[in-house]
Amino acid sequence: MSRREAIASAGLIFVVALAVRVVAASLVVFPMPEDTAYYVEVARAFVGGRGLVADALWSYQTPPLIVPRPAFEVWLPLPTFLSALPMALLGATFAAAQVAPVIVGAIVPVLAWRLAADVAEELRLPPGRARTLAVGTGLTCAVYLPLLLHSVLPDSTMPFAALALGACLLMTRLVESVREASGMAARAVAMTDPRLLGLGLLLGLAALTRNEAVWLALVWALLAWSMRGRSAGERIGLIAVPAVVALVVFAPWAIRDWAVFGTPLPGQALTNALSIRGEDIFAWSDPPTLARYLAVGPQRLIEMRVQGIGHNLLNVLLVPGAPLSVIGLIALPWSVALRSLRPVVALSALTFVATSLLFPVATTWGTFLHAAGPVHVLLVISSLVGLDRLIAAIGDRRRWTRPVAWLAPALTMSGAALFAAVFLPAFGLGSRETADRYRALDQQLAAAGMPLATLGPVITDFPIWMAMTSRGASLALPDEPPSSVLDLARSFPGTHTLIVDGGSDRMWPGILDAGGPGTECFQEVKLAPPADPTLVAAVKGTRVFRLVCP
Repeated sequence: MSRREAIASAGLIFVVALAVRVVAASLVVFPMPEDTAYYVEVARAFVGGRGLVADALWSYQTPPLIVPRPAFEVWLPLPTFLSALPMALLGATFAAAQVAPVIVGAIVPVLAWRLAADVAEELRLPPGRARTLAVGTGLTCAVYLPLLLHSVLPDSTMPFAALALGACLLMTRLVESVREASGMAARAVAMTDPRLLGLGLLLGLAALTRNEAVWLALVWALLAWSMRGRSAGERIGLIAVPAVVALVVFAPWAIRDWAVFGTPLPGQALTNALSIRGEDIFAWSDPPTLARYLAVGPQRLIEMRVQGIGHNLLNVLLVPGAPLSVIGLIALPWSVALRSLRPVVALSALTFVATSLLFPVATTWGTFLHAAGPVHVLLVISSLVGLDRLIAAIGDRRRWTRPVAWLAPALTMSGAALFAAVFLPAFGLGSRETADRYRALDQQLAAAGMPLATLGPVITDFPIWMAMTSRGASLALPDEPPSSVLDLARSFPGTHTLIVDGGSDRMWPGILDAGGPGTECFQEVKLAPPADPTLVAAVKGTRVFRLVCP
């Protein structure tokens, strides 16, 4: 492929991906799910001059327990920094926050195209098939639902995918350079190749995006150490140079965390590994502990891991990307042995296994979901490689005289585009309904003489959304008895209100209807319909309670 053709192909894929993402972003008007709202809300505070703070206290496992509180006790700041720049220029709105993921998300298909081009070169495909495989992969990724959806949500998914794929491309090229060099040349690559600095920069930025960057670094360490015919010093150099650069990039954030939270490490992420149910992330009186975790017994511990594997495989990978993802999984055995895909395969395997086995409960709430971008790209490439081989085999058997390699990307692009066209409007409608629900609730509370801005900290089952829409402090509702919620309220002076979404499948508010100790302290507020008649249906089931006990 000539340089001119490569630039034209990359440009075409980027423009198509960007256009599709701009249209998709226009459908989504409210940050969903709540972790997306967290990044946006912190970016809004940052742009407003308040610093990296959050008005929602959504977890109680990391001190200091104050509101507002320093942000990012578990998550990492790069997605917020990326969204803060367009928000500073265009206004602190959700639409402005979407600019960053839309652009970064459009880069991911270009990186997928480059990976697929490497695959085609390794397979020594004829020029026409090679071009079709590479460009088809990029254009398919441009409309592939799992990649498209997260490209309009300001969270960590697309930044991590772009950084990880970029690092994997660099890894492949560094391995090939060292393998082809000899003697002094190999030692020079191990110590002075500027791509090592670039790899370290990507690793450091990935570490500022998601904790799964540790698996990305481990992939490089394994690849570098497994190089045959290289001295220990050369291999150590290949590992040490990117590691030092990555540490320099990440060190300021680690120091900040140490000063604010008392540890430079994501301590709560380790606590989340001890969860025995998803609601443990909101625990107040009964937080996850090792003893509590082991007390559930071997059978339940195994069941959690089976559920984690099933969730990651079905809910994250196969169902959102069907039918393309299923084809990619079936064809994966023919792709995993390719040298050009080795870093992506290793990263995908490590991430899938670690999140499924080490965080089996937390992963059902999004741990693997937001780190799965490279895995989705791998499945797309695998499906196109498999379909290309199948079509070529059929052509040989039937003695076709004209090339039909275009058929594979035509199938994958049309299938992915159709699936996205069906699902995205529904997701956009959900975002509008969520926005309407909080607008209507604000009107209802104002009519009842309880404007949200005057309520003080509010206990609620969706604290991040509540804080974002009310511009006030909110506390996560523990899935625990009334006595625990009352203790939580007493720990935060001025907390007198509980707001529960009727759509929640947790124990609240049903536990109040059942009666029992402590329920007499929750007095329900009867709300009139919202002033705007178009919002009446939006608040169906939402209930508000005043805490009347001292």
